[in-house]
Amino acid sequence: MELISGNEAIARGAWEAGAAIGVAYPGTPSTETMEAFSKLPDVYAEWCPNEKVAVEVGLGASAAGRRVLSTMKHVGVNVAADPLFTAAYTGVGGGMVVLAADDPGMHSSQNEQDSHYYAAAAHIPMLDPADSAEALAFTREAFELSERFDVPVFIRSTVRVSHTKCPVELGERASVDRKPYEKDQSKWVMMPLYAKGRRLSLDERIERVRAFAESSPLNRIEEGSSGIGVICLGATYQHVREALPEASILKLGISWPLPPKLLETFANSVEKVYVVEEASTYLSDQVKAAGIALEAPVGEIPPYGELTPGVIAQAFGAEAASCHEVPDGIPPRPPALCPGCPHRLVFRELARMKAIVTGDIGCYTLGAMAPLSAIDTCVDMGASISMAHGFELGLEGVDHKPVVAVIGDSTFAHSGITSLLNTVYNCGVGTVCILDNRTTAMTGHQGNPVNGITLQHRPSRELDLPALVRALGVDDVRTVDPMDMKETRRALKEAVASDCLSVIVFQSPCVLLTKDRAAAYEVRSDCRACGTCSLLGCPAISCDPETKTASIDASLCVGCSQCAQACPYGCIEQTGGSHE
Repeated sequence: MELISGNEAIARGAWEAGAAIGVAYPGTPSTETMEAFSKLPDVYAEWCPNEKVAVEVGLGASAAGRRVLSTMKHVGVNVAADPLFTAAYTGVGGGMVVLAADDPGMHSSQNEQDSHYYAAAAHIPMLDPADSAEALAFTREAFELSERFDVPVFIRSTVRVSHTKCPVELGERASVDRKPYEKDQSKWVMMPLYAKGRRLSLDERIERVRAFAESSPLNRIEEGSSGIGVICLGATYQHVREALPEASILKLGISWPLPPKLLETFANSVEKVYVVEEASTYLSDQVKAAGIALEAPVGEIPPYGELTPGVIAQAFGAEAASCHEVPDGIPPRPPALCPGCPHRLVFRELARMKAIVTGDIGCYTLGAMAPLSAIDTCVDMGASISMAHGFELGLEGVDHKPVVAVIGDSTFAHSGITSLLNTVYNCGVGTVCILDNRTTAMTGHQGNPVNGITLQHRPSRELDLPALVRALGVDDVRTVDPMDMKETRRALKEAVASDCLSVIVFQSPCVLLTKDRAAAYEVRSDCRACGTCSLLGCPAISCDPETKTASIDASLCVGCSQCAQACPYGCIEQTGGSHE
């Protein structure tokens, strides 16, 4: 028995099921799954440039007869949807399981979506574990179901399942032979001639899954009071069990396709039937479609965010639990770029220029936070470059501020290359800043094609970003150290003044990657209280609310010199002391 997270349990379940290959793009809350899988014996694992590529690599390995695990967060399922929908048609060779890690409450995401809808739309069975123990068991079962019914299988988790640790009984690794590959165009070549037949085959396969769901132990009825019956799944089951201990519960482990006869049996066993789910109406809509009349709780279950036992109990008439109110006067603690972050001066200069900045997904999105307040838009991976091109088109003929796209190195490899290619192809203009901090920082410093570091540290090669950008057709390409304020300012000023498309690669390692710390800086007593240093938004810098003079917390300062470069009066200098 070991205490492990849901992510670790999914990785372990895949390994115990005999999965030999793992493919993923890192994204919270799914990231640790592939990291854990990569450390298990006798497996191959890799970070792919994006989720679409990961599924395609996985499908190829499955066709070749190996069991494959592919992991991603919910918005990654959007990226992978193209091959996933067709993979349901082709089916599998070796079992293929795809983790879709949802993020209700948007702890680390730009939107809140329910991956159940993808399961229904793509006709891919989905299993919903409620804790780490089920995450392991369901993942093992998912590989068996994938091969039994010749279809990929989703494992869906949420942030609570992914990151909560529970005691789990670990098992042995199954001995699974590689399935021999045999050429079969009717199965693997999805041109209309064959796809029409596989579409009919998919319906037949899913009907067999639905029949299996009627009696599968993955779905179970927990008998309680006959007055209240609750249908739920995943982490919500744990909250319902705590909030309504007397209720009868239909816990669905197979969340698509649903078993209509089991739903009817449960509904007939209780006086009133409720569905409790978080941030979605997927389950209630599906249950209603099966002909089950649902009751509404006396109180509201929020249609967004995570649920808690307290919220559920109140929705069913219980009084709110007493709690301490947050005292007045506690200052807010918004997220901020780290002290010494190489992105800071870029955003400071863009804010000074009053540029229209189209941002992207990464920790550099924090450039939108005050006092930098430099980012105008942030939508999805790779959108910065595409939207900048759109801004230039929309503002053509109008005297406007410079338009600058900002994108990270991993995100550029994920989705930015085709966006830049589109801009070049269509003779676009403007400025693109690639913030190359030598890692995928936002999700925990994973490798990517730009830094050339693979998941299992196999020999590889580092992508030459400037050479790639030139190969795409960009003539004005330069590499700049973003820790140098004057060079950063000069490069941006020249780029936005140009009539052509300019790309600046700002290259400097993430401060948390190197962990380099020089002697701290301090503000001299002759500080002019101009406030310029505070506009950097560095957590180590603060200002006296009365005198407005600045001070630097030596315990936070990493000695990056950004504040000294920014101070117009030379009032900030290095102490010469040590952090040790």
